[in-house]
Amino acid sequence: MGNLEARKPEVGELDEFVAVFASAFLEDAEEDLARFRPAIPFVTALGAFDGAEMIGSAGHYSTAITLPGGRTSPLAGVTLVGVKPGHRRRGVLTSLMREQLDGLRESGVALAALYASEGGIYGRYGYGTATFENHLTLPSHARFRPGVEVDERPVREVDRDSALPVIHDQHARLAAGRPGWIERGDGAWEALELMRQSRNGGTPSRYALHPDGHVIYRPTRKWTERGPDFQLEITHLMAETPQSYAALWRYLMEFALVREVRWRKAALDEPIVDLLADPRAAEQSIVDGLWLRLVDVPAALAARETGSDVVVEVNDAFCEWNNGRWRLDGGSTTAPAQLALDVADLAAAYLGGSTLRRLAAAGRVRELEPGALSAASRALATDQAPSCPDAF
Repeated sequence: MGNLEARKPEVGELDEFVAVFASAFLEDAEEDLARFRPAIPFVTALGAFDGAEMIGSAGHYSTAITLPGGRTSPLAGVTLVGVKPGHRRRGVLTSLMREQLDGLRESGVALAALYASEGGIYGRYGYGTATFENHLTLPSHARFRPGVEVDERPVREVDRDSALPVIHDQHARLAAGRPGWIERGDGAWEALELMRQSRNGGTPSRYALHPDGHVIYRPTRKWTERGPDFQLEITHLMAETPQSYAALWRYLMEFALVREVRWRKAALDEPIVDLLADPRAAEQSIVDGLWLRLVDVPAALAARETGSDVVVEVNDAFCEWNNGRWRLDGGSTTAPAQLALDVADLAAAYLGGSTLRRLAAAGRVRELEPGALSAASRALATDQAPSCPDAF
C-alpha cells in the first residue's frame, strides 16, 4: 500500500465514489450511478485513496433514533461502505472507520449504526448487534384464531405520491414509542428507499393505506404448470391499533394468485404470529439487524433513561476516549467499577436487544460486585423488542 489517505471526495469524484462501492459488491457501476445519485446529496461521503486512486468508500446520513423511554438521539446512519477488489486486508476499511468516527465525535453525534454485509467485520470497530430481525414467511389465506378483532374500515391502494404524506404522518406518531425506529422527513428516506428498490430489482412497490396504518409491498409474479405461485414481499407495515394491524394482514393474505407473504424486517415480537389459528404456519428465521456504535459513551448513556447509577468499566480499543468508568446514567466517576465490558457489548445492550445477563453468560460481561449484573441488566432491558424497519 502506498500513500493511504481517507478524506471527503471532491464534487467531481462522487461518481468514482459510487463506482468504488459498486465494484466492492460486484455490481454494475453504470447502473449504480443512476440508482445512487438521488441519495448522494444526503450522504456525507468518505473515500480512501492510495495516491490518486480511490480504493474505498464509506458514508453516513444524518437522522435520529428512538431510544427506550421515548427519547430520541441524533444518529449517523452508516452506508455505502466498500473496498475495491484487490485492496482488501490492507487497512483501507480501518482508515475509513477511523476518519468517520473521529469526525462524528467532533460533530457531537453520540451514536452510529449500520447494517453489516458480513457479521465478522464491524465488532472490531466497536459495533454491537443492537436489534434482531425476524424473517417471516406466511402462507396466503392463513386463518386468524377465533376472536381476533379486525378493523373493518377498508384498506385502499393508492399511488406513491398520494401515499407518502400519509405514511410519514403515521410513522411520526408511531416512532416515538418504538425503540430502534429512525426519523424520516428530510427527503433522505425517499431517496434511499428508491435506491433500494432499484437495486433489488423486481416490480415497483405498491402502497396500501388504512386510516390507522399502511403497508408497502412488492409482488413477485410466477406461473407454474400447477397454476399461479405469486409472492408478496412486505417492505414496511405499520399500524396504530391492533385492529388496524389485523386489517392490513388480512388484506395481504386474501390476494388471489398469491401463495405466500414474506417480511424480512419484522420485529422479534411481531404480533402476526399470535394472531394465527396455527402459529406454526409462520416460518420464522432470526438474523442480526441494526449494528450500533456508541461514539461517545457518556453522551450516549446520558441520552438513554436508565435510572441506574451502576458503574461500568468500558474498554474501547478503537476510540480510546471512551475508556474509563461511567455510570449508566451517563456521569463520569472515580468509584470502583461494578461491571466490566467492551464498548461493543454495551452497544448490544443499549436498546434492549440483548441483555447484559445474556452477554455475561457468554463471557462478554464481567461482574465485579455481586448484584450489579442483575441491576444493570434490568435497567437496560425493555418490554418491547427494539427493531428498525428501515434499511440504509
